[in-house]
Amino acid sequence: MVGELDILNEWIPEQMQPGTVFVLENAGEIGEKEDPYWAVLSCPSCGMLGLITRRQINGLIPVICGSEKCSAQFFIHESEVVVRKPF
Repeated sequence: MVGELDILNEWIPEQMQPGTVFVLENAGEIGEKEDPYWAVLSCPSCGMLGLITRRQINGLIPVICGSEKCSAQFFIHESEVVVRKPF
């Protein structure tokens, strides 16, 4: 699993390697009002793309990969990936 996130300034899907983040142009305008979508994240473990919310990018709630083959769960702390510890 990649330990640090890489921020893209421009949406170039071919450059979305594991651990890459692209902040949406309309960040905060779609999704739930209390916790809108903020960015696209390429899972640091498997590379699957998924939307993450404002709370996830700020490290308040964990990110869980949506892939059927990956069980990555982690928090984002600044630009670091912190693996979620089991209960």
